[in-house]
Amino acid sequence: MTYTLITANRNYSSWSLRPWVLMKALGIPFEDRLEPFTKPDNYEDFRKFSPTGQVPVLIDGARVIADSLGIALYLAERHPGVWPADKEARVFAQGAVAEMHGGFGHLRNDCTMNVGVRVQPKPMSEGLRRNVARVREIFEQGLAQFGGPWLAGAEFSAADAFFAPVAFRIRTYGLDVGKGQAWVDHVLAHPAMLDWEAQALAETWREESHEEELAAAGVITADYRKA
Repeated sequence: MTYTLITANRNYSSWSLRPWVLMKALGIPFEDRLEPFTKPDNYEDFRKFSPTGQVPVLIDGARVIADSLGIALYLAERHPGVWPADKEARVFAQGAVAEMHGGFGHLRNDCTMNVGVRVQPKPMSEGLRRNVARVREIFEQGLAQFGGPWLAGAEFSAADAFFAPVAFRIRTYGLDVGKGQAWVDHVLAHPAMLDWEAQALAETWREESHEEELAAAGVITADYRKA
């Protein structure tokens, strides 16, 4: 039976991107179902298909797996490549994924994901500065320790999928991640990321609360989204 992956708007939904790009990169087939954000609070609408009232959601027969990390763990038991084969690389990747899933609140809040724009950000808060510095450490450590081009070595893994939305944020806001920019450029050039970006640019709908978050983040210098 083919999986169904339920995700939201390509421009906005960083959590949706993580399992989507993971499955695309690893060649795991799935039915792609889009349930867009249409208002500030989509909980009741999303509760029709998601126990958490949020996306992403993976459907596998009678099983409904919510949350990007839950989906990654579920897939890891059924498909090779979610985690690196090398033990040390696997330890690094799992730690990076857990840290991304549970942390970086300032990066999420101050640099809201919007794939189709470029922004001159407002001055960094101390919390955001620390988040960006930590992202840089993770990228540089992974590339130096495991040789790249991916964060945990020669093959794409969940570590790359979980930081993929950060790559879009880095480009949108012009964030400095030092030598980690090599990974940013590499992941943005991945065919699955180019596919996601093309879909994001083609979206014509706008959701008010997400656009307000974008306006609060800084000054939009370019908008490549379809009008």
